[in-house]
Amino acid sequence: MLALEESQQALSEDEVPIGAVIVKDGLVLARAHNQRVARQDPTAHAEILALREASEKLKNWRLVGCTIYVTLEPCPMCAGAIQQARIARLVYGIADPKAGAAGSVMNITDEPRLAHRLRITSGLEEDKCRAQLNTFFKRLRLRE
Repeated sequence: MLALEESQQALSEDEVPIGAVIVKDGLVLARAHNQRVARQDPTAHAEILALREASEKLKNWRLVGCTIYVTLEPCPMCAGAIQQARIARLVYGIADPKAGAAGSVMNITDEPRLAHRLRITSGLEEDKCRAQLNTFFKRLRLRE
């Protein structure tokens, strides 16, 4: 999964290892990893950066027919942006029981009061995604 390569890049840059890839019709439109520390930007999540790149490529904020692959269940900000971009499908590796907004804590992506809903698949490469996050947080604890 290309999103795992992106999250590995984040891990090597000492960022929370989350990667995102957006695909349409079998073609990769965008790929990104968390860059909050590097950019000093609280919105520089992998999903947001990938959405921006895909929108620029398609010259359209509507990403109809696209699938986004993410290593961790999106937070409320990212789930909202994915929903607003009209992404057709979200595939993620592991659930986020603390901040997940695609079914764990809340479900912005399937909110019936919003105009768009998307299909969700979870558990793709779950063990590898979890291992990267565990590695990051173990390193963080060792520094404290």
